[in-house]
Amino acid sequence: MAHIVTEFDAGVGIITIARATRFNSLDVATAQDLRRAGLQMARDEKVRAVILRGEGSAFCSGADLKYIAAGGEHDDLAYLTAARAVPDGYGERFKQILEYLHCTISEIRRAPKPFIAAVDGVAAAGGFGLAMSCDLVFASPRATFEWAYGKTGLTGAESSTFLLPRLVGLRRSLELMLLNPRLTAEDAAASGLVTGVFPQEEFDERVLAVATSLAAGPTRAYGVAKALINQAAGVDRIDFHLDQELQHLVRSANSDEFKEGLQAFFEKRPPVFAQPESEVAREVVSLPVGQRPGASEASVRRA
Repeated sequence: MAHIVTEFDAGVGIITIARATRFNSLDVATAQDLRRAGLQMARDEKVRAVILRGEGSAFCSGADLKYIAAGGEHDDLAYLTAARAVPDGYGERFKQILEYLHCTISEIRRAPKPFIAAVDGVAAAGGFGLAMSCDLVFASPRATFEWAYGKTGLTGAESSTFLLPRLVGLRRSLELMLLNPRLTAEDAAASGLVTGVFPQEEFDERVLAVATSLAAGPTRAYGVAKALINQAAGVDRIDFHLDQELQHLVRSANSDEFKEGLQAFFEKRPPVFAQPESEVAREVVSLPVGQRPGASEASVRRA
């Protein structure tokens, strides 16, 4: 696995997304390897607790937009498309990544053991959703959390629209989606998105200590209780929602809004999703009804 590193330490499995030069974003191959590592850790009975982390100063920034914009890699895309041609548009590229990432998230939620997100840096878009899918989330003081999908005209995926209302409530979820604040670790903890904040110099050791303590606990009891809590919170329906997220994000990725959002992202400027009302449009509105272009006689009489 080129960009996923796995370790095992006294009952604790550690998965590291090791793509720091791309802020640990995911191309198809990395998402595929993350799925493989996640399934292995979730199903190996010797692994009693799992830490998911990122290399360097980022946790994960979601799908690799540079990879998406370049059209992906033919061999990566051919893995799922088999003999059929890969359709034009960005949606299919996202779909290839999300198929693997959504499977990983589903496995995390079903795993009969604790999964811990160790967020030491940026968690944005898909990285935000990936962190939220874990049972516990610990952050360092330099961690930030951001919805970010709307910046490029995307609808949200990676369990974010499913888990956010369950974690922080409806009103706060809409705030995070519509206003897109970049939350500090302390803000995220106050909102209920983060379990705890550990000092930077002790971060890795403190997270490992929690995982080691859990690994020494009653794993089977934890697993059953986790399943019951998932059921009570409706999380047992996550697979259906992940499928809905995937379909809608693929459609949004094929839209003009995403084209503008992607171009603005690389040009380092604010996106313009809707043109301001033109002078002509304002003039038309100000005209008497009977003089408006296209107004029928019947519509004038009704007015």
